[in-house]
Amino acid sequence: MSDSSGRHATAARRGRVALFGSGETSRVGRRVHELLLADYPRPVPVAILETPAGFQPNVAVLSDKVRHFFEHNLQNAKPRVTIVPARRRGDGPHGADDPAVAAGLHDACYVFAGAGSPTYAVTHLSDTRLWRAIGERLDGGATLAFASAMALAVGTYTLPVYEIFKVGTDPYWAPGLGLLAELGLDLAVVPHWNNTEGGAELDTGHCYMGAARFERLRAQLPSTAVVLGIDEHTVCVIDLHADLATVHGHGAVTVCRGSETTSYPPGASLSLSTLRRA
Repeated sequence: MSDSSGRHATAARRGRVALFGSGETSRVGRRVHELLLADYPRPVPVAILETPAGFQPNVAVLSDKVRHFFEHNLQNAKPRVTIVPARRRGDGPHGADDPAVAAGLHDACYVFAGAGSPTYAVTHLSDTRLWRAIGERLDGGATLAFASAMALAVGTYTLPVYEIFKVGTDPYWAPGLGLLAELGLDLAVVPHWNNTEGGAELDTGHCYMGAARFERLRAQLPSTAVVLGIDEHTVCVIDLHADLATVHGHGAVTVCRGSETTSYPPGASLSLSTLRRA
């Protein structure tokens, strides 16, 4: 069995995937990063992936801010930060198939990617040398820390937030990167689950979709799919070696599986069987 990256299932995968609902550079986010980085010898090799925001003219500025966060706010780990400037598909400069770009991951113990567009990230990472390298790092025990657009992109199904919320496209799911599909986790990861930016006038929960529109979206998913909703300033850490997911931060993690919806508070642990195909 293989996922969209072409990687085959292995008997034991020892890495972790940390999915941030928001606040990846906030005080809560810093505490979770510190907890995860503490498991690796110092200095910890950290790779920052530019792909989700590769279309933005200021992508280098954005990635440099993340570098600054790791180097100045997570000094206990003595992070050795590498920017991986994969901004588009292809094997040219800034290409996700350029061997020199993928080499930025060769010893990374911690891989971070965040803001941008989830559908752009899927388009420019799927079936590339870089995406395969990310999978190899996970197989080798690295932690993948994904927030915002990248958290959305790694599921089997991804939510085209901009296309629906900003452009007005009818609600739909796009194919995701399927990072964990080979392990039976057909996830639709939805950060910003309890977002309230719209105030009393506009329901922006469920990653800006609102409850009513999200119910329409949920009905479009296959019966085997599992929705993993992650509140603001909350992190769901999926430990593949321990076969557990744990909840960190201020909010809850919500699992919509079949007809059931269950909320897990901070500090809760759940078996990955809870997240496997319904």
